[in-house]
Amino acid sequence: MSDILLEVRDLHAYYGESHVLHGVDLEVRTGELVTLLGRNGAGRTSTLKAIMNLTDRKTGTVRFKSHDIGKLEPHEIARRGIGYCPEERGIYAGLSTEENLLLPPVVQPGGMSVDEIYAMFPNLHERRRSPGTRLSGGEQQMLAMARILRTGARLLLLDEITEGLAPVIVTALGKAIRQLKERGYTIVLVEQNFRFAAPLADRHYVLEHGQVVLTIDRTELADRTDTLHELLGV
Repeated sequence: MSDILLEVRDLHAYYGESHVLHGVDLEVRTGELVTLLGRNGAGRTSTLKAIMNLTDRKTGTVRFKSHDIGKLEPHEIARRGIGYCPEERGIYAGLSTEENLLLPPVVQPGGMSVDEIYAMFPNLHERRRSPGTRLSGGEQQMLAMARILRTGARLLLLDEITEGLAPVIVTALGKAIRQLKERGYTIVLVEQNFRFAAPLADRHYVLEHGQVVLTIDRTELADRTDTLHELLGV
């Protein structure tokens, strides 16, 4: 847990003329789960997009496995072993669940097999022949995560995976994330549902106005809950 897998320093990002990140600093160690918390518009999703070079412009440093990836194209970053699961999911509606699963390329050795994914997400096995248009929102979210796991990526950037989902699906996703941590995956989780994120995370970064304003280790959480709730408005 001592080695830094992802390091972000003084990250600024822009959409057109809009300056959305104002010097974000964070680090993620191998095997950790780190959350990015904050109100809507705080810059959480933009941080993930900037890491993947999906903003219009950015400055600062992004290092993965000690290599500077800041100027790489998004597909080159993905091939280094970073899997990005965006909020919009991007399921191919005309393909079946299993066809969607078989689409992504292998970018690193050690990706999960289809059978392993079905064991982790039994809903997908039950719906493996169903087209994407027939999947529920929760099943689409499971499928979006599962496609990344097929690629061999070891760092997962997950954006709002529980938003709008039924409690039973949220519970299933929490169980899956625990299993991924046990398998040694490293995860950066953007999450609005603090009750979902709190028991999973090793560390929380709280963003406001495109900056990190608070960092809380899991061991400090009980003592700093009031401050966190004030910042998050919960």
